[in-house]
Amino acid sequence: MIKNLLFGIALCIVPVSLVSANNFDPKPYYTTNNKGYTQNVPKTVIIKTKKFKVRIDKQPNGNYLYQSWGANTKITAKPNMIISNGELTPDGSGGNYYYEFNNNGYIYQVWRNYLTDSAKKAPYTLVVINDKGDTVVKQDAYVVKQ
Repeated sequence: MIKNLLFGIALCIVPVSLVSANNFDPKPYYTTNNKGYTQNVPKTVIIKTKKFKVRIDKQPNGNYLYQSWGANTKITAKPNMIISNGELTPDGSGGNYYYEFNNNGYIYQVWRNYLTDSAKKAPYTLVVINDKGDTVVKQDAYVVKQ
């Protein structure tokens, strides 16, 4: 009788384990709670615009690292620019957010565009603002790796 009971329990556990295994996401996402909003943000994202490739990594200290290359340069090459101590800022409660980096008076922002009016809208936008507050670069970006 105990043998039959254990066999029955084992039959119940196996399907639950299989369902859980199917829901496993091998790419871990960090959940960042900043200013009262919860955001699901990848630890690393690589995007490409017409002119640039940009890699953003979450660092152990909680800040973000920005690295960029020319659009046709391999990402294994030495980056043209590296900016540390970036921050993530939620934009509303719908899932949009942006990374912001400061470098010699210039502000580099990478916007995540979850909510848009158009299905054709790029998932990211790279914006560079000079020390006078003028936007000098604004380019749509597509995910190379997330």
